[in-house]
Amino acid sequence: MGTLSLTQFLSLDGVHQAPGGPDEDTSGGFGQGGWTVPYADEDFMSFVNTVFQHPTAFLLGRRTYEIFAGYWPQHETPGDPVSTKLNALPKYVASNTLTEADWSGTTILSGDVIKEVAALKERTDGEIQMHGSAGLAQSLLAHDLIDTMHLHVFPVVLGEGRRLFADGARPTAFRLTGLRATASGIAIHTYELAGRPEYGSYG
Repeated sequence: MGTLSLTQFLSLDGVHQAPGGPDEDTSGGFGQGGWTVPYADEDFMSFVNTVFQHPTAFLLGRRTYEIFAGYWPQHETPGDPVSTKLNALPKYVASNTLTEADWSGTTILSGDVIKEVAALKERTDGEIQMHGSAGLAQSLLAHDLIDTMHLHVFPVVLGEGRRLFADGARPTAFRLTGLRATASGIAIHTYELAGRPEYGSYG
């Protein structure tokens, strides 16, 4: 059985929308796309490269899949773990609207996505990685299907945009297993799923 990890970029106020460019996702009138770019230093890229050394497959939501599929097949660099792994390994895109996927090695998961992802974990060895895909991640978090989270928290408050942990998220406890900071101020937290929260009183 495989494990499922999520790598997600967040602002200090929890926004995940359009981290990579101004036109990446303007839904809801969001006009601050590309907010991670000024902080992408060597420390940050080093950690990203380390993450991409481990996957055996990728799971993506439709929007993230379309962004990746429009870029990475034309930008593979020998020796680069990000481009080589994304282009070579199996990719699964969870979508009930996508009817075809041209990126080599892609399988569309449709229907009951929760059941499809649970089955994917059962039949896949090693680490299945999700990058971005926050809408899908929210659904999977609600069913305890994400085992590990790498949350890259950038030192910026946006004040608007879609948030990963919105009101109504399932109460869930995690265990911190890794913490580092980059020279530009990105705090990288790695969490493992621990179950339900426990409660107490200081009184």
